[in-house]
Amino acid sequence: MKKIEAIIRSQNFVTLKDKLSKVGTFLIAKHEISNNDIFDSQKGSKIGSTNLKSIPLIKVELVVPDVDANKVIRIISQSSGIKPSDGGKIFVSEMTEIVDMQTLEGQKELEPTIPQTRRSRLVPLQKFTLTKVEEFYEQNKQSLQENYKIKSFSDFVNFCILEYLPTLQQKTKKSVYDLNPIKF
Repeated sequence: MKKIEAIIRSQNFVTLKDKLSKVGTFLIAKHEISNNDIFDSQKGSKIGSTNLKSIPLIKVELVVPDVDANKVIRIISQSSGIKPSDGGKIFVSEMTEIVDMQTLEGQKELEPTIPQTRRSRLVPLQKFTLTKVEEFYEQNKQSLQENYKIKSFSDFVNFCILEYLPTLQQKTKKSVYDLNPIKF
């Protein structure tokens, strides 16, 4: 998730809020800025006036999913009403954790996760084989690391496959590459 902060003209807030609601983001804070150094020329003359009027500004803060961040930044940029010469900036920061106020439990994974299917992609025989290979690796871990420079279980699985592959190729008298020929 991204936290996006921007300063916009207060008169553009309603338009910005409408455009952001179509994206599905939500506003978490809106602050009025009373003193600022951005001025606009004032129409009409008043006694003792410099013909400059301070522009009312608002700081908005949003939290959006990473997927929508660029779209929201573009919308804010187009709808802010701040001229490039006034130095308008949009600040984007990474949200690392959300803490519940009552339980004080933090939620590290902020992005919605894709639900895992309950059914495993491995068939029972594959699970059994993989379990046996893992048991063998755990029992012989030190010897495998010293003699074969195997540092992890995945290295061991790759080693087993690559060791057995030449035997399989000899038995079938075809290489693995011949099984799926490349056509040009």
